[in-house]
Amino acid sequence: MDVTITPRQGLKGLFSVPGDKSISHRALFIGALAEGTSVIKGLSRGDDPLSTMRCLRALGVEILDQRDQVTIVGRGLKGLRPARNELDAGNSGTTIRLLTGILSGQRFDSTISGDASLRRRPMKRIIDPLTMMGAKIKATENLTPPVAITGVPKLSSITYELPVASAQVKSALLFAGLFADGTTTVVESIRTRDHTERMLGLKVVAGGSKTVIEVEGGTKIEPRDFRVPGDFSSAAFLLVAGLLVPGSDLTIRNVGLNPTRTKLLDILCNHGANVAILNREVIGGEPVGDIRVRSSELHGDITLGGNDVAALIDEIPSLVVAWMFSNFNLTLRDARELRVKESDRIKALVVNLRAVGLDVTEFDDGFAFRGNNDVLGGVIDSFDDHRIAMAFGVAGLRTKEGIRVQRADCVSISYPRFWDVLQAM
Repeated sequence: MDVTITPRQGLKGLFSVPGDKSISHRALFIGALAEGTSVIKGLSRGDDPLSTMRCLRALGVEILDQRDQVTIVGRGLKGLRPARNELDAGNSGTTIRLLTGILSGQRFDSTISGDASLRRRPMKRIIDPLTMMGAKIKATENLTPPVAITGVPKLSSITYELPVASAQVKSALLFAGLFADGTTTVVESIRTRDHTERMLGLKVVAGGSKTVIEVEGGTKIEPRDFRVPGDFSSAAFLLVAGLLVPGSDLTIRNVGLNPTRTKLLDILCNHGANVAILNREVIGGEPVGDIRVRSSELHGDITLGGNDVAALIDEIPSLVVAWMFSNFNLTLRDARELRVKESDRIKALVVNLRAVGLDVTEFDDGFAFRGNNDVLGGVIDSFDDHRIAMAFGVAGLRTKEGIRVQRADCVSISYPRFWDVLQAM
């Protein structure tokens, strides 16, 4: 379906966003591996976490999905059962990568695949270290899904320094480490989101330029109650809407503020954004608060690369839209990882920025453009990527004539009611 977003004035009110997608995945996996019954409140209802739920059920995990909570009867580390058919991870890279880590330590065989987009996602980055641990994994000739995993008696612990900044790779290895002899150690030079280590209560040592995370094989996982905060990556779209639309003053409630996720806030505030954090608290080891945002004129050129890209990886489309209307330059480098997300996001952003009239220079690892406060609007292609669709939907609120988003139903991946929320603002 296509959706047209027209210009607005004065966005007001209190808003909530879906539960954090990254935490939702991990709560489901941890609950499934626990020895006892866990309860999850606030689980994301996006397609991606539902793919994780579907795969776990196929592996014999009893999951009761009620209106306001999800109850999981954990099977322990050794209690998963072989699935009758190929596991379907849908569009979810988190599902297939973290589940590959877990299934690498099982005694039975499994195969995981997904939709056409997922079958283009790179798996070598987890296959290599998992193979070092003794896993037996086969993928396509291009090392993309489907992934076939042969059961093994037990994995061996390793020390592995991540060659690419990826919380998914880190988490796959940490979950696999639960099924290994001894201590598995993951070292990262660039800090990535740390939900897995927080939720599992792992030992983390940060010193100098590196962070070291350790997991003991065979560690018993206790059941627990999870309360999932609002997803910061989803809140980013409403945050940018509040900044861009004149006369706006809105509050986004109960948003996860994990410091590995909030680089966007730092950048926006350093460039003139009128943002305040209210009602701070810590829930389940995760900082949470309300974000109040008022319309602001952003200023200053910005150049992003290196560590900034890893910290911003899911919020780059939001940041790009914020700078579309700033009359300043944005340059992005060191961002090749964007080419292997749900879409080639470098290409998608460049094509759509040009479609609304901006002059963009594309690089192999990024792009550069200068914003324009008088963007007319136009027709943009979502590339079936939820974050591209939502970012340019927000842009439509500020353009002169609005924006029509093609194939807009892809937002169901993370924020199923996004268009209803945006139209009602």
